[in-house]
Amino acid sequence: MAHDQHSSPATRAGRPVDQAKRLAILDAASSQFLEAGFAATSIEKVAADAGVSKVTIYNHFGDKHALFAAAVTRECETMRHHLAVEVQAGDTLRERLTAIGEGILAFLSQSKMIQFERRIAAETQHNPALGLAFINNGPRAMLQTFTGLLDQMAERGEVDIADRELAAEQFVAMCKGLGDVERRFGVAPEPDRDRERIACAVEVFCRAYGR
Repeated sequence: MAHDQHSSPATRAGRPVDQAKRLAILDAASSQFLEAGFAATSIEKVAADAGVSKVTIYNHFGDKHALFAAAVTRECETMRHHLAVEVQAGDTLRERLTAIGEGILAFLSQSKMIQFERRIAAETQHNPALGLAFINNGPRAMLQTFTGLLDQMAERGEVDIADRELAAEQFVAMCKGLGDVERRFGVAPEPDRDRERIACAVEVFCRAYGR
């Protein structure tokens, strides 16, 4: 027992059984945070839903805030997967940028993601650190991934961009447009308008940075 208490989270999480427990905890925590919010979520409820003890949760994550940050991180990793665009033979710069834009909007349009952002925004008023955890693990991580893709495009001589992180931010903002705000306030999505936004964003981006 003493050995478990002094083991590092990284060491414990590396074992298959502990990794399965960690994933079960994150599944339960994400559901609870999404449905009830941070303040109303209890470690006891998360433990019961995950089929583990409270001690196991504390051993893996330390405290409730760290558990929330870990849950946010995993939810936001989905966005990075949307940006993992496979470069097919013959793909043009426009085709790849279009795929990235479509992936971003597909993710942001999910009802789960909209509700998740609303929960975080509400909790941030009382605890700014929670909002920062989301920003760092969500939007900023997404921009880093996209910036990495632009680095690869620059190495292939497809784009000429002085500030690639800013360019990534500009492209995402153009793709989202007013539709991003509308979704947050319950306005019905307009797929045709979203496609127009992406097409225009790609065109503007290629004219500004394409070679």
